[in-house]
Amino acid sequence: MIREISAGDREKIAGAIAAAETNTSGEIVAVATPISDAYHDVALHWALLPLFAVLAWAAWRPTALAWWYNALFGGWHPDPTQSELLTLLMVFAALKFTIALLILKWMPLRLLLTPGATKHRRVRRRAIAIFQAAAAGRTTGKTGILIYLSLAERRAEIIADEAILKLTDDHTWGEAMQELIEHVRAGRIGDGICAAVERVGVVLSEHFPRSADDSNEIPDKLIEL
Repeated sequence: MIREISAGDREKIAGAIAAAETNTSGEIVAVATPISDAYHDVALHWALLPLFAVLAWAAWRPTALAWWYNALFGGWHPDPTQSELLTLLMVFAALKFTIALLILKWMPLRLLLTPGATKHRRVRRRAIAIFQAAAAGRTTGKTGILIYLSLAERRAEIIADEAILKLTDDHTWGEAMQELIEHVRAGRIGDGICAAVERVGVVLSEHFPRSADDSNEIPDKLIEL
């Protein structure tokens, strides 16, 4: 179970960002969010399965539908018409669909049923959107970098500005990502973000050493969404 980020963690992360930026003109932005997407479409897709299962059951055993009609409404009347049977089938299908959607409102189950590739795409898409709003082009040398952590999915992304992208690639941040995820899996969110910030700071100091006129262009703090 992932715990919430404490006030102590926030202070520790702010200190780690400030320390990492002492040797580089790069600007590090750390963002943590409980979840990157509601995955409503995933719940909808899974809820369609019991609906189609009811239709398949009625096609396979049409006499069973008549049995249910008689069991629900009594047998002291003529056989149900085709319209009555189809109406009952529609009610059964709608009921199954609604119940499935209600069950899938429980987010842990919805996340469990969400494919890993879908989680990865949604987390990265949200990270890019946040980077565009919080860091992209906000530094003089376009040296902003985002460390993004999505807690529910237990996934992270590192998104870099133009100048950084020219000198690095995804493999550059492998160690930072590994340390971040390992700490988060162990429930140490603050330590994970601090470790990633430290690793990113080392890389930035190699490629973008701090100049004499460098100023702090983005506040050194954890952004929580």
